[in-house]
Amino acid sequence: MMDRNENFSRLKHLYNRAGFGAAYTDLLRLSKKKIDHAVEELLKVPDLPPDLTTVTFDGFKQEQLLLEGLKKKMMLTPEQKMERVQITRTRFGNSRQLNVDWMLRLADTNYPLLEKMTLFWHGHFACRSDIPYFSMQLNNVQRAHALGSFRTLLLAVSKTPAMLQYLNNQQNRKGHPNENFARELMELFTIGRGNYTEDDVKESARSFTGWKFDEDGNFLFNTKLHDAQNKTFFGYTGAFDGEAVIDMILKKPAAATFICRKLYIFFVNDVPDEGHVKELAAHFYAHDYDIREVLRKLFTAEWFYTKENTGNKIKSPVELLTGLSRRFYVKYAQPEVLVRLESGLGQYLFNPPNVAGWAGGRSWIDSSSLMLRLRLPSLILNNGRIDFEGRGDPEDEALIALNGKKKVANADMEATADWSRFMATLPKGIKQAELAAFILAPPLNSMVNDVVIRNTNLKNVVVVLTSMPEYQLC
Repeated sequence: MMDRNENFSRLKHLYNRAGFGAAYTDLLRLSKKKIDHAVEELLKVPDLPPDLTTVTFDGFKQEQLLLEGLKKKMMLTPEQKMERVQITRTRFGNSRQLNVDWMLRLADTNYPLLEKMTLFWHGHFACRSDIPYFSMQLNNVQRAHALGSFRTLLLAVSKTPAMLQYLNNQQNRKGHPNENFARELMELFTIGRGNYTEDDVKESARSFTGWKFDEDGNFLFNTKLHDAQNKTFFGYTGAFDGEAVIDMILKKPAAATFICRKLYIFFVNDVPDEGHVKELAAHFYAHDYDIREVLRKLFTAEWFYTKENTGNKIKSPVELLTGLSRRFYVKYAQPEVLVRLESGLGQYLFNPPNVAGWAGGRSWIDSSSLMLRLRLPSLILNNGRIDFEGRGDPEDEALIALNGKKKVANADMEATADWSRFMATLPKGIKQAELAAFILAPPLNSMVNDVVIRNTNLKNVVVVLTSMPEYQLC
């Protein structure tokens, strides 16, 4: 029989990984019940949150119409050139605001696992678009299906304008197939290298001919551009279209293994245990790629809570920022500063480094980002300020290139943590060592214990603990 303290520790680990941490009071409440109850509570999403609506359809259409009109002109007047620059600036502003809006939702959501899985799919289906309306569409699709059917999610993502444009399927047509989307679909999204041939890429590319989107950003299957002739894919011959190819890919158990390995790395350990991956994959495949089912299997597995899988993963920049915001009820005077922090830490949402997404793991840490990571908690929790001079985000850099002149990026961070609210979540008379064990994921070592003993003020203890290298782990 597991005692309540051990159950508390397991719940802390569960919420660190499946969400962004949890309040002490919530963990105490849940520790009275079995871990399965907490898993079900995380998996339960009675009502999907509303879509992000940062960019309106009317605004998107107006920009598109203006750009189309400018493209038709042989020569642009200075005023028209400035109009084009202004549209680009507006889009950069909308993209930055979209980033902020998602970060604020991450910090405030009642469904942490839903947003955590949206973040997972955001990296899995890595995509960049210079049209923020398309980026927002893709994000909303990933959230809507984050805990549902992987087939439904895969199909919906494949039909988004952001993905069709990013992987050049707009240019994929009968007689002139473009293989980019078909290749990444198999290599990065479903089965991985070694499970398909170059001929499979060529034939599946023909199957996706005619998959486009219209001027309003709606999926369009253009039959005139589709190659309706027979193709041979995975050894089978037929007049396959894109949906048929996706179904054939998912019939391969290798697809379940590929997805479950990535889930294992994201939630459990950077070094996958192939036996555990195989166990998850068999369950995923047997349950027809039900994402909720495979997560239930993962979070209730005994190995998920073993010592080697606890306190060993480096928090991603978004996890670090979100965890601080949620645990200490942080409010930012100018939330836009969050995108500067993302950029400085190496994970700028909606702007992955490439179609493979962020590498994660130890790649989150380098000499520059580590120093910022260690300084950040004390600055945020002490209402501090940080100067970002010279540290631009990708949109600033693009505007510099567009304008052909240097622009210095300046921004200050003004953050306020609600200490009274945080302290109210702690048991009365909590000891420093108990607080340390709650704040940090790894076991307490002698250095941590020494620091804790020297600080009797609980606020000081928290600031010191969150500024330690150990706080970077979950």
